Amino acid sequence: MVDLSARAERLDAYLDDRDLDAVWFARPNAFAWLTGGSNVVDGDADVGVAAAGYDGSFRVVTDNIEADRLRDEELPDAFAVEEHPWHEGSLGEAVAARSPDAAAADFDVPGFDAVDAGRLRQPLTEGDAERYRELGREAAAALETVCRQLEPTDPEYEVAAGLEIALASRGVNTPVVLVGGSARARSYRHYTPTDAELGDYALVSVTAERNGLYASLTRCVVFDAPDWLKGRHYAASRVEVTALAATQAAARGELTDGPGPDTAGDVFGVVQDAYEAVGFDGEWRHHHQGGAAGFAGREWIATPEADDPVTAPMGYAWNPTVQGAKSEDTHLVTDDRVENLTKTGQWPTIAVDAVDLDGVPDLTLERHAPVVLSGGGEGDDADEASGDDTGPASEDGTEPASGTEE
Repeated sequence: MVDLSARAERLDAYLDDRDLDAVWFARPNAFAWLTGGSNVVDGDADVGVAAAGYDGSFRVVTDNIEADRLRDEELPDAFAVEEHPWHEGSLGEAVAARSPDAAAADFDVPGFDAVDAGRLRQPLTEGDAERYRELGREAAAALETVCRQLEPTDPEYEVAAGLEIALASRGVNTPVVLVGGSARARSYRHYTPTDAELGDYALVSVTAERNGLYASLTRCVVFDAPDWLKGRHYAASRVEVTALAATQAAARGELTDGPGPDTAGDVFGVVQDAYEAVGFDGEWRHHHQGGAAGFAGREWIATPEADDPVTAPMGYAWNPTVQGAKSEDTHLVTDDRVENLTKTGQWPTIAVDAVDLDGVPDLTLERHAPVVLSGGGEGDDADEASGDDTGPASEDGTEPASGTEE
């Protein structure tokens, strides 16, 4: 359940700071953040079928088609549901007619200010974090179960369909499913599934959503490891761990010596340096590196000039890639720990150190390793992928640690 007292405290501060009397949310991720429920009927629509508001009390405005269902199935008792006839005007007009005039909204309401709901959703509350853990475990279990059943001749789109079914059976939506076999994963950073067979190895990525929270993760399965795969995967893993270490330092205000809070751009600078340190300078130019996660797949994506403040406790999904390899999980970063939310403990891992860079604290994390399926399919032995490095796995050229269970 959503901690409505924490939501009210944050919204009271927002309203006081802007001299407003009400704020309204109709975009699905913001509606879910405030209510814990869904206002989605048409998955392609930017705005849902109801708006959730706060003016000192919790309110929902919707049409008479949806009112009873939302009241019975989606909303906490604290929300008063107000309905309007479905044929009389838009949702924005219905909200305007029922709200105090000094108000903001995350969708088009005549005369209202705009609200950046993403900033209000950060940082996460303790209740958000616990629900995030549950989602992360479910998403990882589904993805890993599907991955252990793969065979080299499986078409990418069949793998994607299996993953969507596995997650749907757990009540989890899949806004992003990427499956890249050996040929396409080397060519594209967003390997949207096709009828191509997996071949020698595959990258399988998903962003999973439930109750407004989003968790992203990637696993690599190998049937006949390319010589370069192990080194590139380890390099990407080191960049990821370095990004997480820098994130934690930034959230504590310890990453830079500059005035004001440390930002997404500050962490991105560390990511750029980490790529150079592991032997793949400039690789960041080929794909975004991720960023904060929570009530959106990414609340913000880090760029060189991004000024988004880095907060904690907060979800972060960094996703560095080195051509043909990717390391990605969703982590909860607090002042004193970095917790992998998307793990089961059943997938082999390797111990990975952050790169030694100015301002970045020492950090060692267990990161998911490529797993070899000896003949394809469930029941085959899984182990860390073999193969020689084609680039340095670390500054001193040492080999990564052998696979261990998380």
